[in-house]
Amino acid sequence: MTDDLGRALAAECDRLGLVIAPEAMPRLAAYAASLWSWNERLNLTRHVDAAAFVSRDVADAAAIAAHLAQGERVLDVGTGGGVPGVILAIIRPDLHVELCDSVAKKARAVGEIVREAGLTLPVHAAAAQTIVAGRPAGRGRFDTLVVRAVAPLGKLLGWFGPVIDSFGRMLLVKGPRWEEERDDARFRGQTKRVLIRRVASWPIEGRDHESVLLEVRRRDPTA
Repeated sequence: MTDDLGRALAAECDRLGLVIAPEAMPRLAAYAASLWSWNERLNLTRHVDAAAFVSRDVADAAAIAAHLAQGERVLDVGTGGGVPGVILAIIRPDLHVELCDSVAKKARAVGEIVREAGLTLPVHAAAAQTIVAGRPAGRGRFDTLVVRAVAPLGKLLGWFGPVIDSFGRMLLVKGPRWEEERDDARFRGQTKRVLIRRVASWPIEGRDHESVLLEVRRRDPTA
């Protein structure tokens, strides 16, 4: 089954022009098969076929991966079923990826999914801001927090603004309303300590809008 799924995923990647190493396909197939199996017990994803999985989940992870340096330490915030963190770990094995979800049953499920897919990734059943605050310096400090489909920008800034000095940056996958979210956060005074910029965009297959990748960094207080 996973061999057939691997070929289907590879074909979808080729069709969309996504450059994914061939050696990643068996792991992607194993992950997708486990995710879809768990999805029958716990609602973790709406992308339950090869076309949707590649065009949404793999495409988003690939867009993020292009903006991660070699060997970065990455935390997937609110990982749910493991997207984008698990896919990042598969397509970029040089990264140090950890996953977290504050919903304990989701964290337990993704831990099993990771194990079934033959991966070894730390999974935390805790709020990401708590994990980040506990590693403000040293080798465990996170270079990048990756966030997809978790919360509006204003809510994210409310969570992570107080610990903005404890990690490098955030990379957020957002939809067409990202400018409204940014303007609302600015109106509420939540952008005084951060810089927000759009670093990438890519089309969503079958829709008339695109996904965007936002980078959120601590503002240099001396600038």
